[in-house]
Amino acid sequence: MEIALTDREADIMQVLWEHGPSVVSEVRERLADPLAYTTVLTILRTLEGKGYVDHKEEGRGHRYFAAVQQQAAQHSALQHLTGKLFKGSTELLFAHLVADRKLTPQQIRRMRALLRDKSDKESE
Repeated sequence: MEIALTDREADIMQVLWEHGPSVVSEVRERLADPLAYTTVLTILRTLEGKGYVDHKEEGRGHRYFAAVQQQAAQHSALQHLTGKLFKGSTELLFAHLVADRKLTPQQIRRMRALLRDKSDKESE
């Protein structure tokens, strides 16, 4: 399942992934940018229409929750980015990330370990 999120949708999904089921006012309070209540509600309804969010009725309101896992959304976004900007090449994406960032020795060691583990699993 491809999961495509706008920046605002991603912000709202992040709130739901981090804080769990929430009513509109709770989502709104946890966003970095101040948005109107109706704007947050509209985005939640759009996300629900896409199948990324669902809700349960709570009194007169709704408590919204993520219907897709964060890891699935990350995977989909990475697939999209790799396909669109790096000609489908994970190697080009990785090379760009490594070349473009100031990595600490600890981060480099962790990346090497991840690559080594991946290589070991594929050779089994």
